[in-house]
Amino acid sequence: MVGAPVYPVALVVEGRPCLVVGAGAVAARKVTGLATCGAEVTVVAPVVGDGVAALVSSHGGTGPGTVRVEQRHYRAGEAARFRLVITATGLPDVDRAVARDAELAGVWVNSADDPDGCSFLLPAVHREGPVVVAVSTGGASPALATWLRDRVADLVGPETSTVAELLRRVRHDLRAVGRSTEGVDWRKFLDGGIATLVRDGRTSEATATLRRAVGLDGHSGGARGGTGPPRAEARPGRATVPRGHVPVPSSVPQA
Repeated sequence: MVGAPVYPVALVVEGRPCLVVGAGAVAARKVTGLATCGAEVTVVAPVVGDGVAALVSSHGGTGPGTVRVEQRHYRAGEAARFRLVITATGLPDVDRAVARDAELAGVWVNSADDPDGCSFLLPAVHREGPVVVAVSTGGASPALATWLRDRVADLVGPETSTVAELLRRVRHDLRAVGRSTEGVDWRKFLDGGIATLVRDGRTSEATATLRRAVGLDGHSGGARGGTGPPRAEARPGRATVPRGHVPVPSSVPQA
């Protein structure tokens, strides 16, 4: 891997065409991750494993969060038609060819188990609603990334997604009355007990406290997207998955 540090980003792939070359167990995990985030996934492979076949069966069609298979060999140059490419055939010559095509076309590419063939790396991920914790070792050790992810995940309780939604709504209402959200010391409110109130099931109290603290207690909030308590308290083991998306465990291993 190059000596420079990697630049972390959170990609918006919803509705964007993405290619996965290969259809074995590793590829199935990559397909699941992309489809969960709303990508339009095309899988190219001469042989399709059970995992990918199941994803196609349950998420066929077109549009965000769908998966389709073209059961054939990869064709030279076709990586250029996609916004993002992952190759996971397990065949070094094929994976290198796919990565080379993507790089020449200016398409971001990940080659499984080959950091030197990647223009982006896939971190170990833990999700709580909209909150995503990602850990990368720059390609040095996926096992270490997963180990660290699991320890960080222990600090991210199920109430975190409710806190995130509360903050989103308050920020929305501040902008709605013409105020910037940049000058607010959000860290002070989080350290001051907002998250604890939510964890204790006192979301309405947390909402009122935060709105009062930022000077929004005289405003009722927007009809759509505005504040009011988030619709649901945080409940361990429950999550809402958008229609057409593939449910995955909250912790996703790096492969």
